[in-house]
Amino acid sequence: MIDKKEFLLHSIIKAYIENLEPIGSHQLKSMYDISYSPATIRGYFKKLGDEGYLAQEHISSGRTPTTEALKEYWAKRLEFDLPFVDHNRLKQLAVQMGLTVFIKQQTSDELQRILNIENVYMILEFSSFAVTVKFSNALYRFLNDMIGVQIDEILDISHQVGATALHDELSHYVHNNIFEIINIKKFLNLVVNSDCEEKIITSFLQGDVMMNLKQGVYLEGLLPQGQIGICHETKIANNDVKILVVGDLSKDYEYFYRGIAI
Repeated sequence: MIDKKEFLLHSIIKAYIENLEPIGSHQLKSMYDISYSPATIRGYFKKLGDEGYLAQEHISSGRTPTTEALKEYWAKRLEFDLPFVDHNRLKQLAVQMGLTVFIKQQTSDELQRILNIENVYMILEFSSFAVTVKFSNALYRFLNDMIGVQIDEILDISHQVGATALHDELSHYVHNNIFEIINIKKFLNLVVNSDCEEKIITSFLQGDVMMNLKQGVYLEGLLPQGQIGICHETKIANNDVKILVVGDLSKDYEYFYRGIAI
């Protein structure tokens, strides 16, 4: 059962997300018809402030949740399955709410056969396409161990072992055929204002970041401070896709997901 302090923290976070302004004890009590007195609420606000979950600009102002509080709040709420997504609503709400959404169509393409053409180049036959790469003994041996492996895993491994030519050729196929960014302008404003490294920006814009992400919430390392990434494996128009939603911690993601889920 949720305790009183946690209940009030969740209440003030919800109120802040809805209003994006500091919340006072009387205001919180009125908004959610809370039975505790304003004095009791203020007492818990003080405890939560001492623990680093609430901030107060000056002594007479209301409280706002800290970045740490928002991280913990969303981490507990955004781990869920999302079976189907409405693409039109996804685009509409992403723009409306100032979110960026990266969409990568999932593929079951696996490497089926390698044709060695006179030790000059190799044809890699996947389930639904083929690519050509320059021959080398080391790469030929590597690829023979990859027979039956899906393209995403081969991309990941080739990047790790430094098989640059193979990685670039497969990436070119993936990026040109199964990648979409919704509301890219918002993302570019974020990374420029946060002074992100060029290689990190490129990994998002070219889709490389999507290769390694699993379903879940990403709060540290992936994005600048104050941002959240939520990755889901879902379906759009019966196509298997992976989506990554990126935005400020203060956005109402429960509203967003209610709006896009079918």
